[in-house]
Amino acid sequence: MTNKEQFCRIVRERSKEHKKAVNLMLQNGLYGQAISILRQELDSMVRVIFLLEEADLSVRSHFIGQTLKNKKWTLPNSRTIITDRHMVEIADFMFGWTQSVYRLGCAFIHLSPMNDYKNENPFLQLTQEEKDEVREHLNNYHSFPLTNDLTMQTVSPYLQRVFTKVSDNLEYYIGGLENDRVGDL
Repeated sequence: MTNKEQFCRIVRERSKEHKKAVNLMLQNGLYGQAISILRQELDSMVRVIFLLEEADLSVRSHFIGQTLKNKKWTLPNSRTIITDRHMVEIADFMFGWTQSVYRLGCAFIHLSPMNDYKNENPFLQLTQEEKDEVREHLNNYHSFPLTNDLTMQTVSPYLQRVFTKVSDNLEYYIGGLENDRVGDL
């Protein structure tokens, strides 16, 4: 098995586990955990997008090798670390929605007032611009009514759709990696 094949298998296995976990979390009303899992799925997606944007297949292979050695991604022959922020910015530039979903997911992964969503509206923690972005993305991709306020009650029915969209896109991009596509997103 090549490093690329092993990397793709790892990403797919992680995604398969995320699908099961997000379904369990949503069935049990554990929306914060479901959003955390969504954020992890998005993490896989932005990494694969970053790799697809790398035209030099040897550099792509370098990053894949670092993953398999459990090392942070650094540029070849450099100490420059490729940060999550950098990868998210690339994906956001291409798609326009990645950053807001990633930020929202981070708020649920880290201890924050968002974790008190059963008692307080977590979306009140967002700026008006962030709320508008989330509402617009939910509307554009999942037909969320623009007139609805963002609350866990109004957003939770869309979490499965959001997860499925990210997961389906991830699978498509993994196929691109397997076929050595470059930037064909």
